[in-house]
Amino acid sequence: MPEVMFAGPDGRLEGRYHHSKEPGAPLALLLHPHPLQGGSMNNRITYTMYQTFQRLGFSVMRFNFRGVGRSQGRYDGGMGEIGDAAAALDWMQAVNPNSSGLWISGYSFGAFVGMQLLMRRPEISGWISVAPPANHYDFGFLAPCPCGGLLVHGDSDDLVPEPAVRKLVDKLNTQKGVTIDYRIIPGADHIFATHANTIAGYIEDYVRKTLASRSMALAAD
Repeated sequence: MPEVMFAGPDGRLEGRYHHSKEPGAPLALLLHPHPLQGGSMNNRITYTMYQTFQRLGFSVMRFNFRGVGRSQGRYDGGMGEIGDAAAALDWMQAVNPNSSGLWISGYSFGAFVGMQLLMRRPEISGWISVAPPANHYDFGFLAPCPCGGLLVHGDSDDLVPEPAVRKLVDKLNTQKGVTIDYRIIPGADHIFATHANTIAGYIEDYVRKTLASRSMALAAD
């Protein structure tokens, strides 16, 4: 997994990038948890998502938000981090001008940033949110949400109680043409200490089904 450094809005950003051997492979950008709470691109769940998309044949990047690791700049409360993620997408798209799709996958704070980016970049064709902090941030900006996605949460999460996430899911599912695949992991808290493999399985299942259904729809046209 080659180390990459690319230009962000507040300095250079550090990432790890895997380039798929498949021509025109889809892209996946992975976003890590809160920078002020020890979050980095080496977070176990973030790395699990990275490996999962790699197995699925994607070109994949995970990177450190500003002020984390060797990334320049300092924490900006979320808004600057959205710009960091947009810069990472720009870099990936420049390297892969013929990609067949673009997915964004975030964990905790990274899920919030990912959903913000979803609203700003219409080329994003799929998303995954793991433990989105629905009680800490207002997700009302998802109106309307551009497309359906996968949302994973633990029913023993004390930091983000499951009912707050279910409320978000129910609200999104009322939107026309949007279907949220909501999967709850019994006994999992916000850290998912023993549930990384479960998350990987959910992601692989959802992405494979989504890509297969899109292929069938294109064939039918």
